This record gives sequence, C-alpha cells and structure tokens, in this order.
Amino acid sequence: MWMRSAAGARRLGTAGALAVAAGGTVAGALPVREPWGLWGTHGTTVTTAGAVLAYAGLTLLVPAWWAYGRLLARGEGPGVRYTLFTLAWWAAPLVLAPPLHSADVYSYIAQGAMVLEGHDVYAHGPSVLGPDSLGADAAASVGGNWTDTPAPYGPVFLLLAKAVVWATGGTVVPAVLGMRLIAVAALVVTVWAVRGLAVECGADERRAVWLAVLNPLLLLHVVGGVHNDGLMIALMLTGVLLALRGRPIAGSAVVALAVMIKSPAALALLFIGLIVVRRGEGPLARRLVRGLPGPGLVAAAVVVAASLIGGAGFGWLRTQSVAGAIHTPLSLTSDLGQAAGLAARALTGAELATVKGAVQTLGLAAALAVIAFLAFRTLLPWRGRPALDPVYGLGLSLLVLVALSPMVQPWYLLWGTAAVAATVPAWDSPAVRVLMVLSVGLVYETAPSGHTPPYGFVLGAIACASALVALHRRPASVALTAPGGPTVPPGRTCASRPR
Repeated sequence: MWMRSAAGARRLGTAGALAVAAGGTVAGALPVREPWGLWGTHGTTVTTAGAVLAYAGLTLLVPAWWAYGRLLARGEGPGVRYTLFTLAWWAAPLVLAPPLHSADVYSYIAQGAMVLEGHDVYAHGPSVLGPDSLGADAAASVGGNWTDTPAPYGPVFLLLAKAVVWATGGTVVPAVLGMRLIAVAALVVTVWAVRGLAVECGADERRAVWLAVLNPLLLLHVVGGVHNDGLMIALMLTGVLLALRGRPIAGSAVVALAVMIKSPAALALLFIGLIVVRRGEGPLARRLVRGLPGPGLVAAAVVVAASLIGGAGFGWLRTQSVAGAIHTPLSLTSDLGQAAGLAARALTGAELATVKGAVQTLGLAAALAVIAFLAFRTLLPWRGRPALDPVYGLGLSLLVLVALSPMVQPWYLLWGTAAVAATVPAWDSPAVRVLMVLSVGLVYETAPSGHTPPYGFVLGAIACASALVALHRRPASVALTAPGGPTVPPGRTCASRPR
C-alpha cells in the first residue's frame, strides 16, 4: 500500500527523512566544540543507535523515491506541483539537523573566517586560525585530511562563506544553518532550472524533477551535507537555460559565477558555445570561429572582475589540484594508480606517487578525449544517428569527468545528473538507468558521521544489486512522458529550436 500511491510514497519518504535527521542529531558530523550544547557528542551506545536509525531512515527514503519514480513511469504519478510538495516534505527534516554524511561545511566556515581575518586561504588551511578566531570551533571540527589543505574553491563561494561568518559571528550552529540556507536556495534555483531545461528540451518535467532533485543523493549531500556542489549545479544550469533562451552572454556570465564556486562548471561554457554555433548561420567553420570562443571570453572577464573585487586574488587557480592528492576509493584512476604504483615499487623501486600521478593524468587525458568526442557529436550526426542535444552532451561530459577524476566523492554524480534528467524523455534510457542505480548505491557509501567505513561499500553494493533486480523486473518500454505530453522528434533538440 505504501508503495502503490504517491501519497504513500510521500509519507514513507518523510518518515525516512525524519529518521535520518533524528539519527544524525547524535551520529552526524558533529562539531568538536559547540557552545550551545545542541549538537554535542555522545557515548558509543547512543552514537551507534543514532547511526542505525539514520541508516534505517535511508532504507525508507530510497524505496520511497524508487516507488515514486515507478508511478511516474506508469503514467500514474501526480503532476509537478505534487512532486515539489513531496520534495519539501522530504527536505524539511534535514534543514535543522547537524551536518550529515560530511564535515565539509566546517571547512567552508573556517575558510570564510580566514578571509574575514585576512588570511590567504589559497596558501594555508584552517589550522592557521587561532583559538580566539571567529572560526576556531569550525576549524577544530574540520576533517584531518583538510586541516592543512588550502581552499580549492573560487572567490565567489568564499565571499558567501565570509558573509555567513560575519553574520553569525562564526558560532557553529548558526553558521552551519547559514550555509544550509544557501544550499536550500540553491535547491530552489535548481528546481527552476531543471524544469525550464525540461520544457526547452521536450522532456517530462515530472521525471526531470524526480531524478535530478527529489533524488535522495541530492537531499542527503546538498541539504543534509551542505555541499557547495549544489550551488555550482544551480548556477551552471541557470546559465545553460539562459543560453537556450537566446541569452548566451548572460548565461556565460552566470556559468562564470558557478566556476568560481567549483571549477568543473567550466565545461558548461563549451556547450553554451556549441549552442551558439548550432543556432548560427553559414559554414560550420565560420560559425565555430564566431560562436565557440565567446562564452569563454565573457566568463574570463567575469572571473577577473570577481577575483579582483573579492580581494582573494587568483590563488584559487593554482589550488585546483590539491584535492587530487587525497585518495578516495571511488576514484578508478586513483585505485589503478595506487595498484600500479605498489607493483612498480616492488619490481623496480619506482616512486609510488610518480606512477600513481601518471595514471591519474592519463585518466584526465582520456576524459578530455571523450569530452571532445561528445562536443563533436553535439555538432554533427554520427553513423546515422542525429547530433546529440548539447545539454545532454554536457551531462554526459560531467559524468565522464567524474568517472575518470583523481578524486571522486558520492555527490559528484549530481554534477551531470540534472542535465541528463532534463533532456532524456524515456525511462528506459541507459543513462537514466545507470543514474538511478548509482544514486541508490552511493547514498550508503558515507556514514552519517562523514567517515567512509568499509561496510558502506557493502551496503552500497547490496543497494545497487537490489536496484538492478528491480529494473529487470520492471516492464520494458515504459515512457515517462504522459499521453499528449512533450516529445522530441528524431534529430530535434532544444538547441535546434529557432529563436
């Protein structure tokens, strides 16, 4: 019964979100020092019970999301408005919870305090803050790997973090809630952009919102974990939507702001250029010369202006690789590099770091090659198939970049998910299936405390296997587009629509 109606799925998911938030209150990424006593640490028994409750909540939220999607696939689900209210019900319990499944928000607050106090965030980590600093409590709560790591984020995000620290005095609870307010605002903007992209690209709004935004992975890591990836995605998609609506200069400027949150958003500039090229007139070579460099030039001007005005300078350009030095088990190239480095050291005495770095570099080179091919496919047909939709090409490019990156976190999957969701009209698309399965598995990879325990991978593998079984049992050829709903004729994409 719970799984056979939208109302039942909503109630089940809300119960799951409440359990995640309640368990996270004692088992989340709690601060080391918190003067208000709201998010204090507890003994092993209470913490373990909280973690079990949080995992149980996830195990309600994920099937609720899956069941809601099945209803949409069968044409039995409600409209977009009901889905948005469901999103509000599922997100609300997480808003006042402590940081969940990640301690990154403490780094954000500490870096904001560093900017406020005049420290160079691109040369030092949060450990530079003294005990009397506004961000001292946040700095003490930063994860060990990041304590001495310079900020890899752009000046726009650091200005936002600085504003939050200034407004809250750096007190941990209000500072975290201030950062979460930014994350919730990013969620709202993402909803707007995803709906707009779905309309422009002829996809089903309900499916797009379900996969891109109602997704438990996004709720857990953007709302619960307060990751700034949510803000990057919101600005990036907004810029692409503006370009699709005939405003590529404004769109490029907004994407530049996204780049100054996190740099992977720069890929959107390539595809905005391709949108301009596809809508131009004349020979392809001339259109490429006229249209492709424009978004990059606009973005460069915005980046220079913002970096100078923000006062943090251009140091963020040299810290983009600092995260790659930290090994994450989800990174295929880092795992292969580690194995190759250990083997090479045993056989030849080679330096492990040298071999690992070479494999990581090859991975990035392969990613760039695939992205170049996707850009080519966005412009021209290939082997009898029409050209790719540029928004879809952007989504696939971001996913390829994540898959071959030297550092991969579960929430990185969200970078390309929204773009893919907004452009694929059919449930049975292989890309949609892969994203569904990965979204289900990756929510289990990190513990509520933000650590990555071995059992997280076991739970994730079980969840992925269960999702694959569920997909296999589902009737084939079920489209999410309702009768009479939007369709995309063969060869027709959102970028080919006249303006």
